[in-house]
Amino acid sequence: MPLEVATNDAVALTDTDLDEMGSMEGAFDIGALSKAKEDWVLATTARIDGKLHGFMFSTLERIGGTPCVLIGMLSVRRHSKRDTVLRGLMGEAYHRALMAFPDEDVVVGSRFVAADGLEAFDKLDEVTPSPGTRAVGEERAWGRRLAKRFAVDSKYEAQSFVAKNGQSGFLDFESTKPDDLDPEIVEMFGAVDADAGDVMVVYGWTMAEDLVKLGAR
Repeated sequence: MPLEVATNDAVALTDTDLDEMGSMEGAFDIGALSKAKEDWVLATTARIDGKLHGFMFSTLERIGGTPCVLIGMLSVRRHSKRDTVLRGLMGEAYHRALMAFPDEDVVVGSRFVAADGLEAFDKLDEVTPSPGTRAVGEERAWGRRLAKRFAVDSKYEAQSFVAKNGQSGFLDFESTKPDDLDPEIVEMFGAVDADAGDVMVVYGWTMAEDLVKLGAR
């Protein structure tokens, strides 16, 4: 059976819905899920044969006039089809962005604890931070803007893009091929002490012409 992806208002989620998300045995407990329901506008689910395999809390908004997709929380079940589920959730995010911001370049941002999660951003341009490059000026400014929007700015370090105690939400994904991860990206995440609650704020751009393709149905 194909992947079924659906998006609804986050406030419409019931306790049963939250229990189902919590039972996926991902990174988030009921407390974190309840907070995400309050903090984010959209809740997206991904199902195979009716079983929940992934979910995402997100919002579409403008920051300083720039269209943004903000992924507050995303989790994918550790299953052989998790790459398909991740693509489905991101495809839904791009589709929503295309509907909301046609003919515009869009920033996509989230929080991460490990290199695995950056597979979600493989279709984006100018992903920041990136190994071997030093973010300057407007790039660091975007990091600060997103850290503030994710409410982790009080313990955010602009040079490293790392925020302490920021794991109220992040992109929870475990790669099916960890040995194939870019070693430079893995090394970059050495600055993130996940056990201590650190996250890295990462963003990228999708140009308007690319969003037409990414968000097509």
